[in-house]
Amino acid sequence: MPSSQFVIMSRTPSPDGQMSPLGSRAEILERLSGHNTAPERPDQDLLYGPGLELHLPPGQDPVLQMLMNVSDHDIAWIAVLEMARELGWKILDPQTGRDFAP
Repeated sequence: MPSSQFVIMSRTPSPDGQMSPLGSRAEILERLSGHNTAPERPDQDLLYGPGLELHLPPGQDPVLQMLMNVSDHDIAWIAVLEMARELGWKILDPQTGRDFAP
């Protein structure tokens, strides 16, 4: 199955109508490390996890959104749903416009 791309955003609404941050880069890296998802080197914006890649916006801190490429749907979605529940993510499919927040 080909790779699919999704946008990760915060599920928490912002009182001022702006996009709520997912967290600081350091917080995101620390929390994702517990889900076997991390960059190859600490200074990289690309994180690798089970069947997925997460792209952090270069230089953005706090992080407002990330791109996620799923290459192995059978493996990745188990980890993605767990991360989304724990980290308060909303996942948007840019091809269909549908979003979901587990």
